Amino acid sequence: MVKSADPKQNHLLAALPEEIWLRWLPQLEFVEMPLGQVLCESGCMLSHVYFPTTAIVSLLYVMENGASTEIAVIGNDGVVGVSLFMGGESTPSRAVVQSAGYGFRLKAASMKKEFNQLGPVLHLMLRYIQALIAQMAQTAACNRHHTLDQQLCRWLLLSLDRLSGNDLVMTQELIANMLGVRREGVTEAALKLQREGLIQYARGKITVLDRAGLELRTCECYAVVKREYERLLPNALAV
Repeated sequence: MVKSADPKQNHLLAALPEEIWLRWLPQLEFVEMPLGQVLCESGCMLSHVYFPTTAIVSLLYVMENGASTEIAVIGNDGVVGVSLFMGGESTPSRAVVQSAGYGFRLKAASMKKEFNQLGPVLHLMLRYIQALIAQMAQTAACNRHHTLDQQLCRWLLLSLDRLSGNDLVMTQELIANMLGVRREGVTEAALKLQREGLIQYARGKITVLDRAGLELRTCECYAVVKREYERLLPNALAV
């Protein structure tokens, strides 16, 4: 097994009470999450929920003409498939792996059963969902009011928070699809950050060289989202 085969690399799983953790452990299935894999299509019902450990998943809203924009990013901080146990069963968004890695999945029936027990899992997931909604709202505001440079910095920082290292395997075309902008705009913004020594970009790999510099360049949206996660999930993020 690779290093990422530890379910407790996912902060929500690590925050489970011991009794529930022991009950879930035999049911958790280790899965590879390759770049570009679609975990959930708009309008479809999920058979599983996914807990990324080293992968990052984007929730995308796709328009009728095929254009898309990212509304949230999920990594080792959370779970993909909240609509499944919130009663809606499906969602208009698409879940796509934006950075390859690994994770674990749990059958939908098991997740629903635990959620409906009205116990610790319910409270943990509701706090996570509130943090996720805050990220979605802030992303919408950021996309409307801030520059592409600031959006790219926010996106890089949110992604880094959900990885153990400083490297992202990501093409400019994919970043453009996430941010809902033209590829040329992403190229210009990435080159500007590279000239300033904040990142290094080559052959689809982005290495963050100066995280503090990125934090100075980004807008307030990154800090707002980070504070909300820390406020709502302090125990989960501390593990």
